[in-house]
Amino acid sequence: MSASPAPTGQMALRHLVETAQLGTQGLLVEIIGEDSVVVDVSHDSRQVSAGDLFCCVGGTHEDGHDFAQMAVDAGASALLVRRVLDMDVPQIVVRDVRKSMALLAAALREFPSTRMHVVGVTGTNGKTTTAHLLAEMLTGTRTTPESTDLQRMLGAWERDDVEAVVMEVTSHALELHRVMGTKFEAVVFTNLSQDHLDFHQTMEKYFSAKAKLFTKEYSACGIINRDDVHGQLLLDTITIDAKSFGLSDIAHVHMDARHIEYEIEGVQMRAQLGGQFNVMNSLAAVSAARALDIPLIKIAEGLNRATAVPGRFESIEAGQDFDVIVDYAHTPDALERVLDTARSLMSEIGKLIVVFGCGGDRDAEKRGPMGEIAGAKSDVVIITSDNPRSESGAAIAVQINAGVAASDSHKVLCTELDRRAAIGRAFSIAQGGDVVVIAGKGHENTQTIGTETFPFNDAQVARELLGAQS
Repeated sequence: MSASPAPTGQMALRHLVETAQLGTQGLLVEIIGEDSVVVDVSHDSRQVSAGDLFCCVGGTHEDGHDFAQMAVDAGASALLVRRVLDMDVPQIVVRDVRKSMALLAAALREFPSTRMHVVGVTGTNGKTTTAHLLAEMLTGTRTTPESTDLQRMLGAWERDDVEAVVMEVTSHALELHRVMGTKFEAVVFTNLSQDHLDFHQTMEKYFSAKAKLFTKEYSACGIINRDDVHGQLLLDTITIDAKSFGLSDIAHVHMDARHIEYEIEGVQMRAQLGGQFNVMNSLAAVSAARALDIPLIKIAEGLNRATAVPGRFESIEAGQDFDVIVDYAHTPDALERVLDTARSLMSEIGKLIVVFGCGGDRDAEKRGPMGEIAGAKSDVVIITSDNPRSESGAAIAVQINAGVAASDSHKVLCTELDRRAAIGRAFSIAQGGDVVVIAGKGHENTQTIGTETFPFNDAQVARELLGAQS
């Protein structure tokens, strides 16, 4: 990558618009007012500083145009707008504020991603673990912030001589154009299953959102899981260079609750992660690193260094004689994978106990299927709350319960909406050789009930309860 000094991030307004190619992109309507100097691009009126270009982004509940005066009072030198405002300040009028904002934020820093190794990871499940593992082979890892923040971070990292960045790229980020103006050296597809349908409405739209990342606009190379049906669809349809990965690439696979091992071309790979799904996550990271021409032996060293990601098949040890696993599984596919993995690691006489719920104000269509999977795959199902938000936790539990009943299983089933009490009940049932899976929240540190948010971390609560039992 180029060793030239990073741009300072200050540009005349009209030159900035030209650099962002808003006209070429068909986004620019007109520029109103005198030229001005832009020192930063902001979408939050509360964080505007003198010289900022304030972007009037439309939201679900608020319209950024309503905060333009506040931004100007704070020192904004210009506005990015969808409609002309009756204000004595330069305005860039565009057809799409979000797209334009992303391009302007990148252009202000002369597109810093083009001078770095930037890798994006997308998919329903496995993004965090894959990015975490790849980061050990490269450098820092992030999820997707708003476009203005992303370009500010990339610019700062470039000034700090950061050479590589790995980031999760969500379907929301793609639909909201947060990574527009960012050039990825490679993009990784892990898998696709039901999630976020409250936002995307259909699986087809969800897939289309993910597929946007695998176009020339964003990247020249896709690293794709060919064992996933949607991954195969991507391979069949994308026009950029594609490299695939799958279980047939590896040999001599060994795994338990805390480790995985396998070989690629005679090189031993080992990671401090449990479960077959983490074999696939690590393989995605390995494949991406190879696409960046990192030697296989160096990849193996990075994989071996990586520690488990909190809340991703995290094993909780507090002297108990049964296993406790905390996992972020909050989709039908993820829950099934976690329960299958937990079952494969336990004795034939042990019980598999699952504690989980489903989020409120989110995709309600997955509640029944998750209940059905829990009923079919476990021996004891304890339904509880998982961020019910404005919905009734009891009503959500009824929907999950209907799914458990549809599994045609005769499992022990109970509902305990107090999540701490539900975890405690699971521990009171568990005996030597059993496995308790606490699913849904993973690394999260809060629980939202109604309009109030409380501190809550599954792993911490589990350790507290196990400590009280010992």
